[in-house]
Amino acid sequence: MHYGYIGQGNLGANCAACLLRAGMDVTVTDINKEAAAEAIALGAKWADSQAELAASVDHVITCLPSPAVSKVVSAEMLPAMRADAHWIEMSTLGREEVLAFAKTASIHDVRMMELPVTGGVHLAAQGNITMLAGGDKDMFDMHLPALQAMGNQVFHMGPLGSASIIKVITNMLAFIHLKACGEALMLAKRGGLDLGQAWHAIKASSGTSFVHETEGALVLNGSYDVAFNIDLALKDLGFAMGFGREFEVPLELAAVTEQTYLAARAAYGGDAESPMIVKLLEDLLDTDLRAEGFPARLT
Repeated sequence: MHYGYIGQGNLGANCAACLLRAGMDVTVTDINKEAAAEAIALGAKWADSQAELAASVDHVITCLPSPAVSKVVSAEMLPAMRADAHWIEMSTLGREEVLAFAKTASIHDVRMMELPVTGGVHLAAQGNITMLAGGDKDMFDMHLPALQAMGNQVFHMGPLGSASIIKVITNMLAFIHLKACGEALMLAKRGGLDLGQAWHAIKASSGTSFVHETEGALVLNGSYDVAFNIDLALKDLGFAMGFGREFEVPLELAAVTEQTYLAARAAYGGDAESPMIVKLLEDLLDTDLRAEGFPARLT
């Protein structure tokens, strides 16, 4: 199959590269051609527009920064797609947005599958990210080789809308874990412990988490550079709070964490890296959380 891939940001560029390394036929496009340099170097074809790409491929994958961008791109892409083609949407969307996009796609005889991912950009670069699919099972089965090229764990969560719920849940947990990680590291620092040794002790304990072992290391380095910004975190927390209201589940930890991210955006801007919520605590207490031997980026 010939895939089109629209969106060559931090995540999309890595996922497209994984498809190409697996020997798949891929055409890419982005508002910035330089972002597609790696994909093109690996053999991807370039399209000058979404419509040109959509008309030239069997199925289209999109990986975009917001529902608003997905709406703009789909308006150009869908009319150009072949009848019975599939749209695989990897952007993080709300469930209602997923269902609305699928309804619009059906007008053009295109079927949609949602495919949000979790685990971080560094795992996407390795082809080891976790993929969460929602949609018809026959579509999932058809595209499974491509999904397995991009991720090492692939879950079919159920019908359309299912993946958007679990994706929001996993991100909500990650943000809560990050807030807790910052507070734990600050306790260690103010308690006079060696921070590097404390990080390793926590990692080996029942209190560890994926976020402690990854983003916690970036905090100790001082780069905070996880390639995911505060605005994106707030978008996902907004989805979580919306589900909480819809399903009548009190989300006390998520609500407190959302307030922390709002304070971080006010302090550092929405483009600041999401682990900088920990810097709020560092600034408040005039105590930095630096330790030797920790990476500036995850690899």
